Formats: sequence, structure tokens, C-alpha cells
Amino acid sequence: MPMLLIKGVYRVKGSAPDGDTVPFIAENPTEWDLVGGGRGRAVKHSQGRASIRLDAVDALETHYGPKKVHQPLQFAHAARDELLNWLGFTEVQHGEDETVDATTPETVPGFILTRGADINGRCIALAGRGTPPGPSGLEIDVDTAMLRTTVNHHLVAEGLAYPTFYRSLFTSLRVEMTAAAVAAREAGRGLWQADVTTTGAKITGLTSLTDDVVILPKLFRRLADYLPLEMPLSCFRAYLAGGGDKFSILSSGERRPGLHHVVEVLNGHTVRMTHPPEDYLFEDA
Repeated sequence: MPMLLIKGVYRVKGSAPDGDTVPFIAENPTEWDLVGGGRGRAVKHSQGRASIRLDAVDALETHYGPKKVHQPLQFAHAARDELLNWLGFTEVQHGEDETVDATTPETVPGFILTRGADINGRCIALAGRGTPPGPSGLEIDVDTAMLRTTVNHHLVAEGLAYPTFYRSLFTSLRVEMTAAAVAAREAGRGLWQADVTTTGAKITGLTSLTDDVVILPKLFRRLADYLPLEMPLSCFRAYLAGGGDKFSILSSGERRPGLHHVVEVLNGHTVRMTHPPEDYLFEDA
């Protein structure tokens, strides 16, 4: 799979990284102009810094939306901390609002492999550490062996993040990520020991989402947006029908225009998805 390689450093002080988003500073800021395509163009900040959204990975939320709601922090923070540790930060000090106050070292070298940005201007990428596997600013072929050297693969293999696939990811890489996720789930690693995405999450209020249930973050975000409306949970599927989630079921090839096709509400208080996370292929955002 051809992907653009950009060399640079990770610097997280002053930001609020979570388990699937981290700031990155390109060594050559003009290389951000090469990132774009159908999903958008990466937003540059000062000194060539941009926000990297890890491709094919969805970690539990640490501060979602204007009210900064979170999922169970045991697993949300575990993903964030492992991401930063894997990249090479040996000590990270966080403020109460999830902002990083200090790190050791201040920056760590690395590289990203990308095919574009999302509608929010975040660069969607595989993230690597140390010396890059090729020249910066050029496309290189990314195979499964190279995928295994990225933090994207590491987080899924350790059960610290869910696999979440979009069409821009080549099939061979998706198959490898699926195998890593299935192995982690079967071993009960990380969040899989508590996951109730397909078995059913009992929702009695917002605190159910923030403190109790471990579910696919995409489902969490839809519930976190819905619950403040103070409508019965039995109407949640109708709410989803008005959303913009478009995807296919990989096991059947069916295309679905809305999560209401794969979400059930049982007994008026239990929500579940009918397929495991790795069986969804979402349209690029």
C-alpha cells in the first residue's frame, strides 16, 4: 500500500493526547502540503505541528465533546499512556484537564505514514518511532511487516484499542489488524476483559457510559450525544437512522446507511451491536 512518509518528532507538552491522537511536528513543514486527497488537508499549526489521528484504531475516549465526557478511565488512560510510552516518552505529567504539563524527553523522533486527512484536519496515519524506513516526503510501499512496527498495530495487539476500519486502508493491512484484534480478544487482553459491545451494555444514564461500560468508542460517542436529549433509550435507533454513518458488513458484503441497522436496544435499557468491531468497514470521513 503506497503511503506518504513524513519524518519529524512527537511533542506532546501543552496538548491533550488520548489513545489514538497525538501531535507531530514535521521536520520539513512544507511536506504537510502533500497530505490531502478526498478526506481533506492536514491542518498545520505553529512550527509545522499537526494532529495525528491513528489509522484503523479507536481507543476509549478521555475527553469527548464540549463537556469532555470520558469512557472508563482505567482503559482510556491505559491506551494513552502506552501510546506515549511506546513512542519514547519516559515520564509524562498530566494536569487535571488531561493536558500534558511536562515530558521527558521533550521530543522523540519518529515518522508517520499517511494517505490523507479527515474533515477535521487531522492527518490520518500509521505512526512509527525512531529512524524512518525511507526518505521523507516520498511515498513508500507499506506491507504487513512494516505495519507491525507501528504503534497502531501495537495498541490493537495489546488489546488497548478497538480496530476501526475505513475504506482507504488496503485489505492486506486490514486483515493483519483484524488478526491482531481477534488474538487480543481471545486472550482477554486489555479492554477485551470488560468489553460489552456485542453482549450488551446496560445504560441507566451518562454515568453508565463514563464509569461502567466498555464499548466501541463510535457507539459511545453516539450515546453520549443522545442521552442529553433526555429521550427514551428505545428511540435511540431512530436517532441513529438520522445520522451519517455509512458502512459495509465485511462478513456479508452488505452496505448499510446507518448504525440503526446494527444496533439493538433490549428491554429498554441495554444497547448492543450485532457485529464485532472488525466486521465494519466505514466510509471515509
